[in-house]
Amino acid sequence: MRCVIARFPFELTRNGVLDSMKGIKPEENVGESVIIGHRTYPVKQVGQVITRQDRRDFSAGEVVRAMTKLGFTCRGLPQAPASTHVLSPHQHASALLGGPAGPAA
Repeated sequence: MRCVIARFPFELTRNGVLDSMKGIKPEENVGESVIIGHRTYPVKQVGQVITRQDRRDFSAGEVVRAMTKLGFTCRGLPQAPASTHVLSPHQHASALLGGPAGPAA
């Protein structure tokens, strides 16, 4: 499949990507990712390996589009954890009674 990444055309195949990523250890994932084989790789790491370009030269979206077209599963940014703000007993009781749940004076 022909795709353009960082303004350069590439002929990519699913097997070619699998071969390129064989033996590559996944880096810690902090953003968008792609599942190749049984491993989850950061999108920018995959783009660097398959294009041999610096990661600053292409966007994660370009790589995600190419990997999706080749049939790989891509995941978006990790969701931020829900707020774990815990109310004090005074704030909790106040909230139950319909009063302000702000900090106790």
